[in-house]
Amino acid sequence: MTRHQPRTIATITAVASIALGVSLAAPARAASLTEVARATWGATGVPSYVQMYIYVPDNLATKPPIMVSAHSCGSTATGQMGNIPKIKAAADANGFILILPDNPGQNCWDVGSTQSLKHDGGGDTQAIAQMVKYTLSKYNGDAARVYVMGGSSGAMLTQAMLAVYPDVFRAGSARAGVAAGCWADGYASSNQWSNNCAGGNTTKTAQQWGDLVRNMYPGYTGHRPRLQIMQGTADTTISYKNTAESVKEWTNVLGLSTTPTSTDSGFKAANATYNREFWKNGCGYTVFEAWSSPNGTHSMPYEETDVLKFFGLDTAAGADPEPSCAGDGGVGGTSGAAGASGAGGTTGGGARDGGVDSGTVTGTAGRGGAQGSAGASGSSGSGAAGSGGVAGTGIAGSVGSAGATGGSGAGGGSSATAGTGGSAVTTGAAGSGSVSSGGRGGQSGGGTTGIAGATGPGGSSGGVGSSPPRDGPSDGGGCGGCFVGGDAGHPTPTLAVIVVAGLGLVLRRQRRRRF
Repeated sequence: MTRHQPRTIATITAVASIALGVSLAAPARAASLTEVARATWGATGVPSYVQMYIYVPDNLATKPPIMVSAHSCGSTATGQMGNIPKIKAAADANGFILILPDNPGQNCWDVGSTQSLKHDGGGDTQAIAQMVKYTLSKYNGDAARVYVMGGSSGAMLTQAMLAVYPDVFRAGSARAGVAAGCWADGYASSNQWSNNCAGGNTTKTAQQWGDLVRNMYPGYTGHRPRLQIMQGTADTTISYKNTAESVKEWTNVLGLSTTPTSTDSGFKAANATYNREFWKNGCGYTVFEAWSSPNGTHSMPYEETDVLKFFGLDTAAGADPEPSCAGDGGVGGTSGAAGASGAGGTTGGGARDGGVDSGTVTGTAGRGGAQGSAGASGSSGSGAAGSGGVAGTGIAGSVGSAGATGGSGAGGGSSATAGTGGSAVTTGAAGSGSVSSGGRGGQSGGGTTGIAGATGPGGSSGGVGSSPPRDGPSDGGGCGGCFVGGDAGHPTPTLAVIVVAGLGLVLRRQRRRRF
């Protein structure tokens, strides 16, 4: 009987190995590029040809950033996915989401029509903004970390998205594109092409370019996205002259000098050598970069590592490289109320993204928020405008003291309500203000004119709220499934237990027979 023991154990061991091996080889789930139906992402009032594809990694971050990657003329979403393998790998490792828009039946992206160059104008740009908003909602995405990149026509779309939707995107990276609005000069809707702009014949002053961008979203005063541009000096498809026009445009839009803060030369990236120019804002953060590759051609590979670094997506749980700084898009304080016994005015809270804190009078937006005439200076912070604190009831005060500065936070806000005057008493008590709810800058309310009383202070500050030619090989064609992810799965615990238990029974039975 013992002669057969090794054979029996070997057979069971082989069966167990096969069973466990099959379990190990079966992935639980594999991320892949997937089309999202237009009705699902809420396509409304936008071109019927625009399609949405999305790549959601298996290990999604808790509050994932989002990157839009736009293909070039004549390419597809699938082809673009094949062009960005390092970005896809970073999405898998760091948990951010990729959106790849597509436009079958079109030669290039529409970045020349009035519809696409106007905020919510109904063009290609609005369609992509709708895709982003859908993704933010469905996956609890980080609205403060939405990025866009692309090459050639995708680069033109990148600059257009930053100009038309500065409220949606934090930054962009454009390889071999043109300044936003340039493509409108001689734009042909038949093939989505502009010979004038492509040939480098469209030129404007920095002020003219800046005004053109500002008119794409009139009245917008918030944060402007930073930009990284790259182009080869020997580009014969899109004239290299367009790099200079982009520099004029974006330095004006971002409030920078046309002279760079710093430069370097001979920088060796993964695919080419570049001479680079950098611009920093008043807080010392790099907000604009221009990379030029000597003798570089049009269809150069993406410098994916540097794009990821520019967006801060090269590490898991990383932060955007451009933190909000004091006065970035701050709003000036409101004026204090006049009158012998009136309370002092309050200050509108500053807002990183140019949100407007509403009070009795809205301060004018601007860098380093201006101080209200009778209020404290606007405070800085992140998020949108906050709600004002509601003034308490002041009792019989004479001249009220100025309201305190609002705290920082996120969320929309309402104006402060003035406190009502108290009745005549010998000494007026202080008016109390309630804190703001979910607001950025609480506003102080003061008592109105009291009768024959002592000084009544204004309300306290609001509390802190919660926060046409096709391009070359690098831009064309698919990747034959290189975009399909797939991590090894894990052995099924139940199967493993059954196999081990069975092996134990056989061993005990063999022991009995042996002894």
